[in-house]
Amino acid sequence: MELRGYQREAAAPALRGCNSIVWLPTGAGKTRVAVHVCQRHLESRRGGKVAVLVNKVHLVDQHTKKEFHALQDTFKVTSISGDTSHKTFFADLVKKSDVVICTAQILQNALVSTEEDMHVELTADFSLLVIDECHHTHKGAVYNKIMLRYLQRKLSGEQDLPQVLGLTASPGTGGATSFEDAVEHILQICANLDAEKITSVQDEVQHLQSHVPQPKKQYDLCQERVQDPFGEQLKKMMVRIQQFMEKPNLPRDFGTQIYEQRIVELEKRAAETFCRKTRVCALHLRKYNDALLINDSVRMVDAFQCLQQFYSTERDKKDPTEQFLTTTFEENRASLQALAGDDRYENPRLRKLEGLLREHFQPLGTSRGIVFTKTRQSAHSLLSWLQTMATLRGQHIRAAVLTGAGYSNQTRHMTQNEQQDVIKQFREGALNLLFSTSVAEEGLDIPECNIVVRYGLMTNEIAMMQARGRARAENSVYSVLAKANSREVTRELLNENLVELMKRAIQAVQAMPQQEYCQKV
Repeated sequence: MELRGYQREAAAPALRGCNSIVWLPTGAGKTRVAVHVCQRHLESRRGGKVAVLVNKVHLVDQHTKKEFHALQDTFKVTSISGDTSHKTFFADLVKKSDVVICTAQILQNALVSTEEDMHVELTADFSLLVIDECHHTHKGAVYNKIMLRYLQRKLSGEQDLPQVLGLTASPGTGGATSFEDAVEHILQICANLDAEKITSVQDEVQHLQSHVPQPKKQYDLCQERVQDPFGEQLKKMMVRIQQFMEKPNLPRDFGTQIYEQRIVELEKRAAETFCRKTRVCALHLRKYNDALLINDSVRMVDAFQCLQQFYSTERDKKDPTEQFLTTTFEENRASLQALAGDDRYENPRLRKLEGLLREHFQPLGTSRGIVFTKTRQSAHSLLSWLQTMATLRGQHIRAAVLTGAGYSNQTRHMTQNEQQDVIKQFREGALNLLFSTSVAEEGLDIPECNIVVRYGLMTNEIAMMQARGRARAENSVYSVLAKANSREVTRELLNENLVELMKRAIQAVQAMPQQEYCQKV
């Protein structure tokens, strides 16, 4: 398995047997570097054994079938995830394998297990640990628990510890906004991984840039709705419910996350004190707040359907609170529905998105794109919006939703098989557009896109870099679609500064004399 020049440069310390972190951008082939290091390690070390640790179940399968497949002719490669029944015989599988690819949690469970079939030891059973997305090695994260055990062994004088190789596209700044604190954060991650070095491409930068082109970034900003009678009517209904509750100092910042938090707290307190009226009203107010948030990010009709669905479920008709709430909705239902269908008040963000998709999806072209959005609800709503847009029908857009596998009470989650199926169709070209939550930002092997849109999103600099790394086709575009002067735009600009700060911090750590670095770590 041959490495490109820039990959060889990044892998050099690991190939010498040093504990190191390889920092390469998304799409530059970090996993390929890891496979090469594993191969050399096993060839040169009799009885060597490698654990490849990942933080998401779907990555176990991905690594086994893709990059690590190259080792299967020569070595015994086994994959174990929470979805497999083999995990109960983990110790036995480790004995019989050269490379074990598993979620970090499975290894952690095996390290603390007292059952003979399960239990393994870090030092006795492994000679190399590869930690994927290693920027998660901090605080109470499972990677850090494994590394704490490693460091305790090291400090107690144990010899022959396994070599550690960490992989990341973005260590981030850990919330730091000053240079000193950012350096401290990078040093902390290095210390947590017992790394002697954090390596990146320095000599072969041009070679790297030719293989991993950077997208053109643009801000596609839109204004607020000039009029929002649908949203205004929802707010009036919320005021009416709050008056019915007879609690004068309730918040009035409807349609915000802060309001949601306060209403959830109110609902909790009411449940604890058996105050049924307050609890039921709080539950309904939360639904109205959800509808306002949906109205803000996608269509009025999506917000209306969210409420319609909520009120169509069976209710206790004898309860006066339920009666009042149901009547309030029923009295407003027809006018809300009429407003929801009025194009004059539609969301300006959607017009902006329509323009972007028309520009980048030429008929019969080879375009491929991802629209990142905040919630599963908005991903499904955007797909439904696309399917009703006559102006986009001729663009040959074949779209689907890609969301996380965790359970949510709002919308149905995707199973892992469904996720894999969507990604496979996207890779093969049967699909060419995904409406995705953050699940597609990190780690998933998704082919180059020529358009990546962050649709009204607020995240940290790590997520921003990972989303941007999806736009890897030649002349690709990374668009930040948000309201002008909004918190999302402010956060994105901050993220850009944080990425530069992170790069400076890493360079400072790399430039430290070895003695000073060792003292600080």
